[in-house]
Amino acid sequence: MTRASLDKQPHEVASMFDDVAENYDLTNDVLSLGQARLWRKEVAKAVHARPAEKVLDLAAGTATSSLPFAETGAFVVPCDFSIGMLQEGKRRNSWLPFTAGDATRLPFRDETFDAVTISFGLRNVQDTDAALRELYRVTKPGGRVVICEFSQPVWTPFRTVYTEYLMRALPPVARAVSSNPDAYVYLAESIRAWPDQAGLAARLQRAGWSKVAWRNLTGGVVALHRGVRA
Repeated sequence: MTRASLDKQPHEVASMFDDVAENYDLTNDVLSLGQARLWRKEVAKAVHARPAEKVLDLAAGTATSSLPFAETGAFVVPCDFSIGMLQEGKRRNSWLPFTAGDATRLPFRDETFDAVTISFGLRNVQDTDAALRELYRVTKPGGRVVICEFSQPVWTPFRTVYTEYLMRALPPVARAVSSNPDAYVYLAESIRAWPDQAGLAARLQRAGWSKVAWRNLTGGVVALHRGVRA
């Protein structure tokens, strides 16, 4: 089993997700205490995909996050660099156009998509700023980005409890439900090392995105960031 480190070597991260692909969605539901489904619904609302639009769902994994976009009549492309995740997704939903791709070197032409989104994947990319620039590149002028990522709880007492859960409770729970519990130790460490809401907003702006804003979910455990390509 593979466990990535915080330098996020792409082959290590991809291999780690290959290992957990089969039970990934179930494990996330358990570890998030059921909140993962709520977060996906909020992402779908924020993206607001419309019929005939082209939507890129980056770090889509098995494409659980892609299905709400397809249901609107949009053409959604689930993209991930974990072949194991893509294979599991293809087994479940063979009609979707699963695409292997690295977030820092996307295999799409400039100005292809009306909307681009990534949920809980930007944190795992080795070069965050390069990924944000690539998302900008493949988005049409006037198009939008929605990023759903773990963030910093805004209420200090809750932040302390949450940090304790990540580092103490999450690993033993992961051992009970995941095929690769060490992957979830990495997850806890990567969340602690990730920038807060304002920090990620600043990186979006540096990548060229305008009208950048965010909204907290579950008290800031997760944040939805949005931006527009001018």
